[in-house]
Amino acid sequence: MRVYQRLKNLREDADKSQKEIAQIIGTSQSYYAQYENGKRIIPFERVVALAKYYNVSLDYIAGFIDTPRKLK
Repeated sequence: MRVYQRLKNLREDADKSQKEIAQIIGTSQSYYAQYENGKRIIPFERVVALAKYYNVSLDYIAGFIDTPRKLK
């Protein structure tokens, strides 16, 4: 699974809009939409912020594992 698809799935599972998640990670809704669509590479610090917000590992977001590991 691609990172951008995992981002979209996490957001939808949390019942959040792109705008809400964009605000959480400090970007605009249009930039966030581009991250989810694979049109823009998401900066690492924003991936870290998403991992913290969703309480999942970076490995899960990156698609290296399919079962989310909760952060400690």
